[in-house]
Amino acid sequence: MSLAYVALGSNLEQPADQIRAALAALAALDGSQLLSHSSLYLTTPVGYLDQPDFINAVALLETALTPYQLLDALMQIEAGFGRERSFRNAPRLLDLDVLLYQDTVLDDPQLLLPHPRMHQRAFVMVPLAEIAPGQQVGEHGLAADIAAALDCAGVVRLESSAQPRRQA
Repeated sequence: MSLAYVALGSNLEQPADQIRAALAALAALDGSQLLSHSSLYLTTPVGYLDQPDFINAVALLETALTPYQLLDALMQIEAGFGRERSFRNAPRLLDLDVLLYQDTVLDDPQLLLPHPRMHQRAFVMVPLAEIAPGQQVGEHGLAADIAAALDCAGVVRLESSAQPRRQA
């Protein structure tokens, strides 16, 4: 079994409900167990700005899936939610990204691990630091330190997580 962190995001059709339903889908994922998840965060868009704000969270899974199998499972969940990939940073019903998978480093066109831009994104690092402040993020440092160094003005916690938190 391996530990994997997954980012969740939505900004269409009741995005908080989309994230809650996606967390339930992750909890039901074969060969995996949802160990914890962050609170939900309201965040301003990055990249393409002419769209609604997002709801973001991060989940910790224990999984028997390989990184590629996990990526495939996440893409299937997205498709089940009606995800359409119209253009980069477009509004979306659901976005699921593998952030970290154990200490795995991959540089593959299909999957880059650790996620290559996560350390630059407060909407990822703040929720990650909430559930795993001591998690090493590639060569960039600890989640809590990275989050503290980012501009977090556009990241607002909406509701606290009732999930137990596992420290990395």
